[in-house]
Amino acid sequence: MPEYLAPGVYVEETSFRAKSIEGVGTSTTAFVGPTRKGPYRTDEDTPEASELLTSYGDFERIYGGFGDLDLGDGVPGINYMAHAVRAFFNEGGSRLYVSRVVGVDAELAAVAVVSSATASETVSFVGRFPGASGNGSVIVRENVLPATDTMLTNSPEGTLVRTGTGGTTAFHVKVAGTWRPAGDLAGTAVLQSTLTATPAVITVTVITVDGDGESLSYEDLGVAPGHPRGIGHVLAAVPSRRADYLQNPFAIAIGGTVSPAELHAGLFNGAVANTAGQRERVWVLAGGEDGAAPTSTEYALALSEIASLEDVSIVAAPGSSAYGEEDDAQAIANVLIAHAESRRAYRIAVLDTPPANLPSDARTYRGQFDSKYAALYYPWVVIPNPLARPGRDDIPKEIALPPSGFVSGIYARNDVQRGVHKAPANEVVRGALRFEIDVNFAQQEMLNPLGVNCLRFFSGRGNRVWGARLASSDPEWKYVSDRRYFNYLEASIDRSTQWAVFEPNGERLWANVRQTITDFLYNEWRSGALLGTSQEEAFFVRCDRSTMTQNDLDNGRLICLIGVAIIKPAEFVIFRIGQKTADARA
Repeated sequence: MPEYLAPGVYVEETSFRAKSIEGVGTSTTAFVGPTRKGPYRTDEDTPEASELLTSYGDFERIYGGFGDLDLGDGVPGINYMAHAVRAFFNEGGSRLYVSRVVGVDAELAAVAVVSSATASETVSFVGRFPGASGNGSVIVRENVLPATDTMLTNSPEGTLVRTGTGGTTAFHVKVAGTWRPAGDLAGTAVLQSTLTATPAVITVTVITVDGDGESLSYEDLGVAPGHPRGIGHVLAAVPSRRADYLQNPFAIAIGGTVSPAELHAGLFNGAVANTAGQRERVWVLAGGEDGAAPTSTEYALALSEIASLEDVSIVAAPGSSAYGEEDDAQAIANVLIAHAESRRAYRIAVLDTPPANLPSDARTYRGQFDSKYAALYYPWVVIPNPLARPGRDDIPKEIALPPSGFVSGIYARNDVQRGVHKAPANEVVRGALRFEIDVNFAQQEMLNPLGVNCLRFFSGRGNRVWGARLASSDPEWKYVSDRRYFNYLEASIDRSTQWAVFEPNGERLWANVRQTITDFLYNEWRSGALLGTSQEEAFFVRCDRSTMTQNDLDNGRLICLIGVAIIKPAEFVIFRIGQKTADARA
């Protein structure tokens, strides 16, 4: 209560209504898996290793394109993550987090520019992230601009100036307003007026080309550490701008005792003149490796990166079921399920069967899981290979992809068009040519009761998701829509009632909580998400002395009991038809 100590008129704001609950988003998805390049979480708990994407173009800039991965002998080289991301957006998804998984033995590409037995005297270009995508090239080009006295006076700190020609050239760097020898910045300063032997300002243009052919260019870079666009600053291992860190695949490592003169000489050692007469040198990086096929340990590390992202409601690991033996696929799926089941995660895991599975194999694989937070889809989806080219018979025209990328996008599309309470089934798989196995009615009769959601082709109706069950043996939790709608309700109530913590635990608070949740559920009922012809049939909210004992109150517990009648999908539509006799009264 405010204090009133002096006579006067006091105007205060107050509230006469209950707090409102805003429904959380349900379509934001997170994928984990190996990519061509990009940031990833390490044992040192790398910050911000996952990125929010809103298009496939975002993924391509940060994580690379469709290029194959080299994960060792016997492991498919198809870049399942890239294809799954494109499928997600094509099927209607709009927000996607990606957390890269890197297997053991992954290596950074590198090339030595200045070699020495002492680390502080070396210079090298290195890949910013491990992977074969780093096996590209860095082109350095020398720019020589004749300098006037005014230009030298106004030049920034770290400017490199060359004087003289031929074998009598000398290099100086601007340091604290004075010009010092580029080979020893602590050496004797010289007057600017002495730099009269055809002075020229030297800058560097750097063009990077990664292993996928993507290029970036940086112009007017300095070679001295004090330059505002020094090459060591712009191409730092961790640049000041996040965009540079994500999109520039290469960095330069400059030893602490390397002088600007040594750096300049090293960069252009062996340089040749290009068509414009500029000295140019191409440095080719090598040694970048994608590493071995990632295991459940690496997947768990990648999943821990997205654990704190509250807006994620769908998680998947596209292609993980194709790596290693079936036990490896099961271990990765178990990690994904454990992540979805973690406390207050409010997520569902979308699982894939291994590729080329027969219906009997899918049945056996399903028997390895039992979770009301996971759904399993079968079979894989066949699409045109975006890497296929005319005349290249060595590149397959079609490829089979895991269904989780397509299904996750269909989840998002279903939520936007109909709502999370509607089962994400009987929906068209837009990008599919066909499915790896043509599942028939009899085969689905075996798989559907077990919780294997089939993707099927129907003549005249196209390729569709024809299942909406959880991989659970609990009869109370049978359908995907049940799990996802409860996740939505729980997350919405959880995140919108934090204001109640530490409020006085009495009748006024209880009434406010009841009204807040009742208003929210009433809107859900009116929108068709709850069953019942009346509000009383659809839900109830209790928060009073009947839900709390004195012991609860003494220990600071407010207990609210909520019951909702959720709508189940019409999985079996039955029409009973029989003959009748003609009846004049009819």
